[in-house]
Amino acid sequence: MSFNKRFAMAVATAAIIAVASGAARAEDDVRLRLNWMYYGSHAGFALGKDKGIYEDAGIDLDIRSGNGSSSAHRLVANKDSDFAYGSCGALVSLASQGAPITSVAVIDAMGTEAIIVRPDAGVSSIGDLKGKTLLTTANAGVNTFFPIVLENAGLSPADVKVVNVPDGALVSSYLQGAGGAVGMLGGLDDKPAEIKANGGDTPVTFPYSDYGVNQVGYCISAHNDTIADNPDLVKRFVGATVEAYKAAEADPDAAVASMADIVGGTMAEDEGKAQARSVLDVTLGVLYSGANTDKTLGLNVASDWADMVSLMKEYNDLDPEADPASFYTNDFVAN
Repeated sequence: MSFNKRFAMAVATAAIIAVASGAARAEDDVRLRLNWMYYGSHAGFALGKDKGIYEDAGIDLDIRSGNGSSSAHRLVANKDSDFAYGSCGALVSLASQGAPITSVAVIDAMGTEAIIVRPDAGVSSIGDLKGKTLLTTANAGVNTFFPIVLENAGLSPADVKVVNVPDGALVSSYLQGAGGAVGMLGGLDDKPAEIKANGGDTPVTFPYSDYGVNQVGYCISAHNDTIADNPDLVKRFVGATVEAYKAAEADPDAAVASMADIVGGTMAEDEGKAQARSVLDVTLGVLYSGANTDKTLGLNVASDWADMVSLMKEYNDLDPEADPASFYTNDFVAN
């Protein structure tokens, strides 16, 4: 065979390989909806995007801020977003009302929700909140189990006034005591750090878990059509997310740095990074529930979901026939 023919064949072979490689590298455009604006708990997603973990999985990830867990899950239900990171309790509430969404992985395996009170308010027990005002945001997952906490503390929802404010104004309103409020509902993963970063004193906290609320924390939701029609995409997204959060476990400072690079502004400053790191540390501490004995990151633990759904049936008017297993799937979590 002449040199020219051998050269032509080599060029043709290289072209075929390039086309095949290009096809393998073709990326799916994926929108992830967060529960709120970026904070430390989201650093794993940022690390995965910044370091190419999602890209290696064939995903071009677009991370969007949100306006509460319920809102984030709704945006998946109406197909504005492909996946959402939000409260599992909020997911159950929406799915039980017909929203076509399912948890495909759990990130925060245990809830960090709490009543957060200013230390100058003279509140030393939940009972002291009777007749007082707390702040929250309309779509926050933290609202789901608040009535359970009150009942287990001997109060009724009518005993405590709850006022909704915009998420961006929650901490500032708390610090100012807006409307006579003595505290707010929020996550221990982010709000105490934000309060201190804005000049507030360390708050008094009443974790929901101390008042009979055993809940699954935050999960990844997907539309049921996506699960049925594009299971490979779901598997790749879940796999990349698990890999990203494992990388964040191994090097949390790198995760915070990635988030700072993406978000910029005050989050890229030393104080912003320190705040994000303290928040991320809380999240990394609740990646696995006590029932997740094999420490499988992302796993929807059946007993955890059963406990949470049981609470919601008793206190939140959830359909008594609701099957806990109908709200999640582990088909995409590698064991």
